[in-house]
Amino acid sequence: MGLIGRTREVVIHAWSWLNYKPVYSDSLGMPNRRAFPEAQAMWVPAEDERRLAAYKLLAAYDQNQASELAAVGGDIHARDRREFGDPSMLIDTVMAHVLGREQTITVPGAEHEGDDNADAEAAMAARVQELLRDWAEDEQLPMRLQQAERKAVSLGDGVYRLAWDPGKNRPTLRVHDPGFYFPVIGEDADGGDYPTRVHFAWELPEDPKRGLKARIRRITYELDWIRPATGSGVDQAGRAVRAPLPGALPDGAAEGEEPPPPLTRGDFLNPDNGAISRQYAWNDGPSYVTCYLTDATWNLGDIKGPCDVDSLPLDVATFATRGDGEVLDHLDLLIDFVPVVHLPNTVPPAEEHWGQSSLAKVLQVLDELASSDTDSSRASATTGSPMIGLWGKAATGNGQYEAGPGTVLTLGEGGGMVAVDTSKNLAELRAHVHDLHDRTANVARIPAVALGTMDPSKVPSGYALQLSLGPLDALVSSMRLARDHKYALLLKFVQRLFLAGQHPDWAGVQPQPAKLTFGAYTPTDKAAVLEQVTTGVGAGVLSLETAIRMLQDAGLPIEDAAQEIERIQSRSFDQAKALADATGDSGAVGDYLGLDINPDPTPPPVVLPATPADQASADAQAAADGTAPDAVTSGNDQPGQNRGNAR
Repeated sequence: MGLIGRTREVVIHAWSWLNYKPVYSDSLGMPNRRAFPEAQAMWVPAEDERRLAAYKLLAAYDQNQASELAAVGGDIHARDRREFGDPSMLIDTVMAHVLGREQTITVPGAEHEGDDNADAEAAMAARVQELLRDWAEDEQLPMRLQQAERKAVSLGDGVYRLAWDPGKNRPTLRVHDPGFYFPVIGEDADGGDYPTRVHFAWELPEDPKRGLKARIRRITYELDWIRPATGSGVDQAGRAVRAPLPGALPDGAAEGEEPPPPLTRGDFLNPDNGAISRQYAWNDGPSYVTCYLTDATWNLGDIKGPCDVDSLPLDVATFATRGDGEVLDHLDLLIDFVPVVHLPNTVPPAEEHWGQSSLAKVLQVLDELASSDTDSSRASATTGSPMIGLWGKAATGNGQYEAGPGTVLTLGEGGGMVAVDTSKNLAELRAHVHDLHDRTANVARIPAVALGTMDPSKVPSGYALQLSLGPLDALVSSMRLARDHKYALLLKFVQRLFLAGQHPDWAGVQPQPAKLTFGAYTPTDKAAVLEQVTTGVGAGVLSLETAIRMLQDAGLPIEDAAQEIERIQSRSFDQAKALADATGDSGAVGDYLGLDINPDPTPPPVVLPATPADQASADAQAAADGTAPDAVTSGNDQPGQNRGNAR
């Protein structure tokens, strides 16, 4: 009779790069239950267990608690391991480069608002851009970006949630831990598609002082067909729920006729198929779907039988009530989209939904670095306080001695002393640590100059600096590609929520395709860029607009490119003279200099004095016409008087 052993299967999934850690993948390939009890909760779907465990493990690395988690998993030597913050530094560096020096909301076409030939579309784009920037300032968008991006870089995913706040009269933006995010993705659905049903769920601990049992709270957004209008009410058990409103018969209805279903204001009932449609302010045609919000809480003891976060029984749930009295039980939000934006750190693989942490590829190197730091710390202890060997008969007769500064050891005849030198071992360990730092930078595609560990005097030239930043450029470009569409979607949702909330400043506004533009992130040689720009503009191979943009990217304090160009041109008198010589148009020169130059009036014709030949010709012509005078007189002579000496 033989023994049948179970062979462990090798499964490759989105977080299988953590399988080398025993605390994450036990003999059955599952996370350790003692280390990750949250991932083993009865309401957590089986396909999300590894994801939640990976989030907790990555968060432990970020907080210098990876050894503590390993100790819970059974590693008896984990507590002695040193963690000096290398994962956290790597996360902060990647996040800073992805976000750039500044983040700006831009709407294409808004830059043409002040042009002479600007149309209504440019004015609308400029108006939407200004409104979105005002909202970003009120909602502290840069801080929200930092919160979400740190989650995305460290854990692989970040989540934004938008909601209309009647008190603030604007959409509010909140950042959630991805461990609370449970999208419902069907087996045949593409993970890259936008989910139509999203849950935010987490457990609430027991609170004996307040008499509260252990609970689970779930907030659900779901797209579904538009239904008849409902109102807040209570059921037979006294729970706050939403109930259908009573229908009213129209005038002239026949006896016994069924009343039509009550409709939300603005809805339309199609009599042919019974479908309810709604015209949203941002759509050209009617829509038949809306988004429903449910906020419910369950006592864990009331949940019976097998169920997960998507199938919790609503008949034992307690629904929350909004500040205006509306019960959050499938409340119609009057929007046709789920106001949730999932932010992956990297471009997800085909048909996948989740991103990958920036620590994924370097995690084993970071473990090796922590071990080497631990060994180096131990070696430095023996180097600073070396072990000492004594021989010979001691004068005091003691077998044990304590050595320290100023200690005098008296030895007997033939005695001696030697100190064990471990400094060479310490030097080797420190060199190994430096090698691991270089390996981490290479694998993470973050060069030493980006980490700030390179001496600037050792950079041979700006061109060599640009070459060393090549891997970082590719990394940041890929990560920004994963974010471009997400932030454009976020700004689209903000515009729609303003319209749905009927904010007065947004009356008559047409939603525009806005995007979030990230600033420069690479260290630049400003003097080299300035010299390059000066040479290019002087040689006529670089336009002034491109030159100004290059200076902005280099970090020079240029706030408005158009105004900077106007200032430069207003002092470029040599170019203005060349323009006048080429065109002869003083108006064009005035526009170039930004001055109002009136054209000179037409000068009077120049009359030159007549020559003797011209005078003789004029006298001959006058004689021929019979108009020649008898004598030439002076204006001072009296009539009848002659000048000269005539007698």
